[in-house]
Amino acid sequence: MGLLIRTLQRIAIFAVGAVSVWLIVFVVYDFADKKLPWAIALSATYAIGAYVILPYAVRMGLKFSQLRSVPSFTVAADGLPADPVNLGFIGTFAELRSAFAAIGWVEADKLDLKSSWRMVQTFVLSRPYPTAPFSTLFLFGRGQDVGFQKAIGDSPRKRHHVRFWGKSLEHLPAGPDTASFWLNTDRPAQGERVMWAGAATKDTGIGFTRLTFQITHATDSDTNAERDFVVGALKGAGAIGEVTLAEAGAPLRHINHYVSDGEVAVAELKPGVTQVAASAASPRSGF
Repeated sequence: MGLLIRTLQRIAIFAVGAVSVWLIVFVVYDFADKKLPWAIALSATYAIGAYVILPYAVRMGLKFSQLRSVPSFTVAADGLPADPVNLGFIGTFAELRSAFAAIGWVEADKLDLKSSWRMVQTFVLSRPYPTAPFSTLFLFGRGQDVGFQKAIGDSPRKRHHVRFWGKSLEHLPAGPDTASFWLNTDRPAQGERVMWAGAATKDTGIGFTRLTFQITHATDSDTNAERDFVVGALKGAGAIGEVTLAEAGAPLRHINHYVSDGEVAVAELKPGVTQVAASAASPRSGF
């Protein structure tokens, strides 16, 4: 029975892929080529294929192949798997901000038209943008509550960065190995002591997503190294307590193009670290 199910899954995924290619080549491009100059037709075909048809096809494929396991990765706006969850800190938002201020990280600007346009300009002109916005990823049914980053040199294309989602400690007794822990979408109250689930990755340049060929940041595939980098910096600043490793859901070895051991570094945030500097900073996240 298991072999039959897997075979049917593979046939369904192959069929979705074949239909997607047919739509892009023989429907979209064929129509555009008859109406537009070839360069514009090719560009239009790329945009529709990369941002409409292929994301939908991948979502369909995931529905056929997804195992019933607790997710240990975030999800992009188009429903595709994104960055692995690899950090978990317990404390208030002020303590979280203080911890990252202590290691020289800054809070990301809110993603809007103004910050997006500035981001485009800095990419094209290769100008630094230390507080560049993040794209929105989803966990617990909502976008990130806050993000921090540290630029690598003066390039806007290279940075260490991490997104965080607050999770009320009331839901922790259920445990991260239960579906109810992940599916509850409630946002914790301001000032509440919570679990901050984080996804840390390192941007290394410009690239394309593997499944849909969308333009995006190229990232270092070793998210375990980035997790250890963040934890090492915070421990060095005395911003966190003892670190333990916990498993968030099934150990998904390959997520998108990332390699992850499925382990989350969990630690208590220490109060009072660069508290003066943190309290003077104006919040961008609205938390």
